[in-house]
Order: sequence, then structure tokens, then C-alpha cells
Amino acid sequence: MRRPRTIAGHVNARLEQFQDHPPRDVCILRLSAIGDTCHALPVVRTLQRAWPRTRFAWVIGKTEASLISGIDGIELVVLDKSAGAAGFLDVRRQLAARRFDLLLMMHASLRANFTSLMIRARVRLGWDRSRAREFQHLLSNARVAARERQHVMDALFGFAEALGIRERLLRWDIPVSDDDRAFALRHIPAGGRTLVISPCASQRFRNYRNWRIENYAAVAEHAAGAHGARVILTGGSTAEEAQYAEGICRLAKTSAPLNLVGRTTLKQLLALLERADVLVCPDSGPAHMATSVNTPVIGLYATTNPFRARPYLSQRWIVDRYPDAVRKEYGTDVDSVPWGTRVRDPDAMNLIRIEDVTARLDQFFAS
Repeated sequence: MRRPRTIAGHVNARLEQFQDHPPRDVCILRLSAIGDTCHALPVVRTLQRAWPRTRFAWVIGKTEASLISGIDGIELVVLDKSAGAAGFLDVRRQLAARRFDLLLMMHASLRANFTSLMIRARVRLGWDRSRAREFQHLLSNARVAARERQHVMDALFGFAEALGIRERLLRWDIPVSDDDRAFALRHIPAGGRTLVISPCASQRFRNYRNWRIENYAAVAEHAAGAHGARVILTGGSTAEEAQYAEGICRLAKTSAPLNLVGRTTLKQLLALLERADVLVCPDSGPAHMATSVNTPVIGLYATTNPFRARPYLSQRWIVDRYPDAVRKEYGTDVDSVPWGTRVRDPDAMNLIRIEDVTARLDQFFAS
């Protein structure tokens, strides 16, 4: 019996063909960021299982590619954003002779939409009209079903659902070398408890996601004093992250955190998170990296809605002051503001109290 041919929430006519005849070549377009790469990967793994003979290419940013490099069954086509026009020309050169059966336009931004013009594909599956930012709808010829108030990963799984694939595979399997695992083992030997603190989110204009230095230091002291945990600080190489690490180490004298900020690759960080017991961090990429290796995350949320962006497997551990921040900033409740609304108050993260986080830590180690 022929399946119904409808649009908007059902089977799009252009996509129906793939339910009986899987595509030979698929291109994924998701350039950034680290967290969204981690959200997208289970969707790709789900498609790989459903279509075992399909070839997959992924157009991805240089930093994000360094995390998932060596991944099985996926060809990475790297866009070096720092190279400017030369980066786009390189992508065009790599794909000039290719024509894909299906392009998954998982990233709606000016840069991603421009990049999509360099990718030839018969079917170009993009976001529904309300989520097709920066005129993406003009560049697609098929759309995922419109959905509201979803977690980012659930929204990305809408691409698989649009293709008739309902069963989800929450699998990441990001390759980590023996050397990277040896690095992690040197810093987190067997036995004992380990708390990793990744204190800083990426720097973005009017995006206030970082908690105070003294608060992290108090959590480190509590973890060591109450639970005998070693504490490790991780992060990137920015001046702000170095300042945070120096301040936490200066204040947390009893726990004496190991400062690895700016001293790891993304692969080494992933290996560390894999060996750690728990991670404390704000809304940031490491939260989702930890999820990919099944390490629980005590996520700190006040300016971002955690039900949209929390670490996917750690809902029970998050500290959620977003409703309080929304009420303070907008004078209303969460259900009355658009999904994904950010609180732009620099002091919003101060709504998270030290005891909120130490209580979660106590609950975690008790469990």
C-alpha cells in the first residue's frame, strides 16, 4: 500500500523515495559549535544504522572536526572559518565534482547557508519556516516538520523523522587515541573520586553564562573536603579562562585543583571527561562532550533555558535558575517568553547559589 504523500508533519513528497530506496550519498551541513556537533552526531549514527550502505560526508568547522576526526564511516569536509574566503573556496574545490542525493541542512546561519550554495544535492532538507533562519528556506526544497519547544537534540532528530526513521540511536563513539587515554590516565589514575570543573563558556556578545570565580573555588573545596575528590580545572586558551583558573587555584587552597586550562586538545579533554566521575560547568561545549562519554554533568543554568540546551542525559543534576532570571528580567514566567530566549543580565548567574551546586554534588556522590 502506498504511503500518504503530504507535507508539514507527514511525509514530504521529495523524501518519500528514501524510505524504500536509501540514498547513496548524503551530505550533512553542521559547521559549529562543539555542543551542537555532539547533538548532531547521534542523528548521524541513527542514519548510518538505518542506511548501512549509504556514504556520508559532513561539512564541519575546523575546531569541531578536531574533536570527531577519525570517526568511522563519515568523511569530514573541513571549513576553516579563520581563512576567510579561502576557506569557502577550499570547500567548493573539495566538493566540485560531487553531487549528493540528499543534503541535511542542520545549520541555519549566514555562514552555513552560504556554504550550502557550494553543495550540489537533489534533495535539500532544511528547517521548517519558523526555524529556517537567515533565509535558509529559500535554499531548501524540503523541510522538517514544524515543532515547538524542543531540546536541540530532539529538534535535530526531526531530520531523521522527516526521512521516516523514528527509532533513535543515542550513540556517539568519538574516536580517542591510546595516547590521549594515557594522558587522561596520568591525571586521573584508577581509584578515588574526580570532579572536573570547566568554568567558562565561549565568549559571545551579551551572553552571560559564567559563574563567579569564588563560587567555583567553594565548590572545589567542598568536593575535596566532603567527598575526598580530586579536582581538575579544564578549559581553552583564552585570557578569561586563564584568569578563572588562576583565581580558583588561589582561593581553593585545600583542594589544590590541578590546572589543565589551555593545556589539552579536545581529544584529551574528552578522554579526561570519560575518566571523571562528574563535571561541573555552565552552558558550554564540554557539557555535551561529557554526555557523549556518559559522564554526568552538574550544569549551571540561569541565562539559558536548560530544557532547550541542557546536557541531554543529566536532567536530574542540573541547577536551574532560568525561571528566576526570566522573572527578574522580563517580569513574567518561562512559558510566556519565546523558546530559546536568553537572559541578557550580567548578574543573572549570581542567582545560582553555592549551596545549590554543593547540594547537587552531595546527591550525586550519595547516589
